[in-house]
Amino acid sequence: MADTILLEIVTPTGVALREQVTDVTAPSVAGEFGVLPGHLPLLAALRTGLVTYHQNGQEHRLAVHHGFVEVADDTALLLTERFAVKDDVDVVRVRLRLKEVDTELDHWQGDLTDPRRRALIEEEQWLATELELIGDPPPPMVREDTRFLAEHAEAPPVDEMVEASQPDESLTDHKKPGSPFPDPK
Repeated sequence: MADTILLEIVTPTGVALREQVTDVTAPSVAGEFGVLPGHLPLLAALRTGLVTYHQNGQEHRLAVHHGFVEVADDTALLLTERFAVKDDVDVVRVRLRLKEVDTELDHWQGDLTDPRRRALIEEEQWLATELELIGDPPPPMVREDTRFLAEHAEAPPVDEMVEASQPDESLTDHKKPGSPFPDPK
């Protein structure tokens, strides 16, 4: 088994990063995940946030926008709309633009599913991630990106939830003779 993995980050303009690293941690829509050499194949949707990796004993951090990640054969390939390292961030420009975006969102009068509103939320998340990358705390309220959420999600019917809460007798061994489990009464 290899002791490193290849980390590749690709944006619409080309390969932004290509490094042999010992591990990678990245944000997905299901939560943060880590990758080590020998990781099982994985395909996940990226969410805007920080990617951390280690190389030669040093930790490196960078920002990625939403996209996708594929892990296979000791390679982590991140396809993303945007990429930034600490030196790319102009804190004054980011803070000013974040204030403009927040003001526009705070006073939004249109449809909540309007593509312009969604674009503003994505920009707000990107700007907050850039601030987090340089160690400048982002504002306490950053709106949730709804890109990967079902528009008309509904809770499952109650009878399905009740049925699923009952133990499957075929998966338990408490009825077998000599079982260490007490007989339920």
